[in-house]
Amino acid sequence: MPLRRSLSALIAGLLLAQCAPAQAESIVRLPAAKIDPAVNAKRATAILAGGCFWGVEGVFSHVKGVISVESGYHGGSAATAKYELTHDGTSGHAEAVRIVYDPSQVSYGTLLRVLFSVIADPTLKNRQGPDVGPQYRAAIVPVDATQRRVATAYLAQIRSGRFFDKPVVVPIESYKRFYRAEAYHQDFMRRNPRHGYIVRWDAPKLAALRKLYPQLTNPTPAP
Repeated sequence: MPLRRSLSALIAGLLLAQCAPAQAESIVRLPAAKIDPAVNAKRATAILAGGCFWGVEGVFSHVKGVISVESGYHGGSAATAKYELTHDGTSGHAEAVRIVYDPSQVSYGTLLRVLFSVIADPTLKNRQGPDVGPQYRAAIVPVDATQRRVATAYLAQIRSGRFFDKPVVVPIESYKRFYRAEAYHQDFMRRNPRHGYIVRWDAPKLAALRKLYPQLTNPTPAP
């Protein structure tokens, strides 16, 4: 969320939170991935985008098997991997997260299931929630051939299952380089639980994770 809009978003979020019970914008109980091979490693990395990285990081930090999550930028160059250059949508970057996880506890397919069940609406192009622009696009960024295979199959699976009223348009993007975001963006949801944007748009996503997939939820967030 652009910090230049933070005051207005805070006011709007607080008003919305007071007027009606907050709920996640898109909650869909999706099936487990049919193609999701085991990975023989103690650690693996996933890069995913699903709108403002505050909530994406915050929700994934509560998924069992996730070791760490960090907010950052993917898709553009090193020169434009800065918040003030990304928020206007011309940098090529998407707000994204880098997830380090234990494949013996949580699979890549499960991470995709969580992403599209409670975090991001895969039918939206270049927007999520109140945020509009290519920097807020949902995207899958496989880091190897196995992840690309799982991602391709899972998108086909949820398309054929007709879980959404509109076409699934989320892209699979080629990995370039992930750039860690500024320190004040890291762990933002945990550090600012009463922020208006978090209250309105992100806390409901975490609540949805706990409701839909309690077996996947870790009450203590990963760092």
